Amino acid sequence: MDIVGDRKFVEVPGDKTHELPPLLVRSTPEVKRLDRVVGMATNIIESEDMIPLTGDAPLGAVEAERFLQDAERRRMDLAINLVDQYLSLVTQWQWGDSILEWIRQCEITFGTRIELRNLLRADVWPHAGRSSFVQLLEDKLTPPEGIGIEKSVGLRLTFRQPPPIACFSNQFLFYLNSSVASTAYLTWAHMSPDPVSSLPPERFSFQVVDMSVQ
Repeated sequence: MDIVGDRKFVEVPGDKTHELPPLLVRSTPEVKRLDRVVGMATNIIESEDMIPLTGDAPLGAVEAERFLQDAERRRMDLAINLVDQYLSLVTQWQWGDSILEWIRQCEITFGTRIELRNLLRADVWPHAGRSSFVQLLEDKLTPPEGIGIEKSVGLRLTFRQPPPIACFSNQFLFYLNSSVASTAYLTWAHMSPDPVSSLPPERFSFQVVDMSVQ
């Protein structure tokens, strides 16, 4: 086992670079009906009273009309913002789903190669010790802006499927989803008994294929 700084790396027999399966990702959020998503976001705005009501002072007809127009404009802006947050969440989830499937494929690859077979310990899926593969991705891959690898895996560990936007509160979409995903990932990763060693990035290679542009 090699130790570099505060990280431990497993010793991979031989000196060749091992080609791992490609990481197949979907960079475009897959939603069936965007108009329905916008409608659900508008319902969230209305049900959670995100647009404050006017004060007690009476309004004239002109002022009342302006107030209603302004409220409608703010309602639409908030709905669009919620939709953007939701689509970002779906994209993150898709990355996490792709990463877990990639880890499964890597397990198969390791199992078929004598020099790699003994590097993985048997456990119940999803193996917490497989966070080594997540670390390998972070060492070798620069994801698109707005995509966090650990956050994506955390969302996928939390949700087997991306729920519809109606399942979320505005607080979750605006503030909480990042902390929930990060906590889920860290809890999962820390369930594996020590030592959890990193895979040396110079000994592995793989391609990233964006299935959204096929």
